[in-house]
Amino acid sequence: MVTTAKPSRPAAGGPAAAPEGWTPPAAGCTEWQGPWAGARRKKRRWRALLWSLLYPPRGHRIAPTITGVLLIAVSLGIGTAAYNTANNILFITLSLLLSCLILSGVLSWLNLRGVAWRLHHGGPWRAGQTQTVALELRNNKGLLPTYGLWFDLAAEGEDQRRHLEIRLDPGATTRLEWPVKAARRGLLRVRLRAVGSLFPFGFLRKSVASDLGADVLVWPASVEYRRHAEGAAWRLVRSQGQVNRVGQEGDLLALRRYAPGDAPRTVHWKASARLRHLMVRQFSAEGLEGFCLRMDTDAAIWPRPEQFELALSLAATLAEDLFRLERLQAVAIDDDPPQPVRRLRDVEHFLDRLARLETAERSSGASRPPFAGASTAAARRVLHLQPQGPRGVAALLDGKPAASA
Repeated sequence: MVTTAKPSRPAAGGPAAAPEGWTPPAAGCTEWQGPWAGARRKKRRWRALLWSLLYPPRGHRIAPTITGVLLIAVSLGIGTAAYNTANNILFITLSLLLSCLILSGVLSWLNLRGVAWRLHHGGPWRAGQTQTVALELRNNKGLLPTYGLWFDLAAEGEDQRRHLEIRLDPGATTRLEWPVKAARRGLLRVRLRAVGSLFPFGFLRKSVASDLGADVLVWPASVEYRRHAEGAAWRLVRSQGQVNRVGQEGDLLALRRYAPGDAPRTVHWKASARLRHLMVRQFSAEGLEGFCLRMDTDAAIWPRPEQFELALSLAATLAEDLFRLERLQAVAIDDDPPQPVRRLRDVEHFLDRLARLETAERSSGASRPPFAGASTAAARRVLHLQPQGPRGVAALLDGKPAASA
């Protein structure tokens, strides 16, 4: 599951106003940041422009590269020689070198001016799996294209740099992608640290600090587990009763409007004629035996952190597999009341809670029975995770291991 996070404050050189055509951020991406080309014009525009060149906003830095340092050293040498000899040719050469430095700084400032960016972090994220983080760029300038930008992304304590290798024309957009692998579950901070430009001559490095980022929730890793034949959880036999779910057979559950893809034999012709539109019948399927999944966070049960992490991974994998088989009825953590599972969002909510779980000290008093308040049949079909040996984890059913990892 992914959670988007708005920046706590605007990035350096951030927008004064949203550009024309701006839309709110969609799920899985951040807001646009950067110096908008479509920002409203201020009074005394040229005075503000010159002031921003002489005194850059906070977070803007201009530093000479190695080539720039050599150029400055050569300029100092030529300037000293021109002053001592009063040679006009040396003065002209000095003026040309200084002009190159000034022009490089102005063009690098114009290169970043009017460029906006935002992060797409997608989802869902799983520990141990590689996820793609994309940076969307847009050139809001009216005339000038943008060249040679670089971007620094920080995630998992590692910095990655990507370069804009194409020309970004006025009004055009493009995407740069990073592969990011989450090493562990929990909250992961993905952040764009800086945006820079060496354009046009490479004498000066213009960079803009950025705090654009998002907190991504990483689910526990998927693990391989072994099913035990003696565990009744994996026997694909039909139960005595019926599950109150939509199916193709069983008792009539409800009527609903026809949707493309429904079987013609399910159409209820009498109700359709009465209501003047097609109605189809929904049946309660003769379901397979359903189960409840429980995860306990008692520190006395999980003295080893690595074993607790394995248990969370097994719980997440079992929840997905049982839901796929339509055999997951409810989930619970510790002594919480069981939460029924009816749709995929319920499973995702359970995985979100697993991503944040930590072991906790429990009182030595009597605790409530597992799945108190659940039906008798559900209470008998509880998959309870417990340590198995010094490193393994088992899902117990009626005191017998049904699955182990």
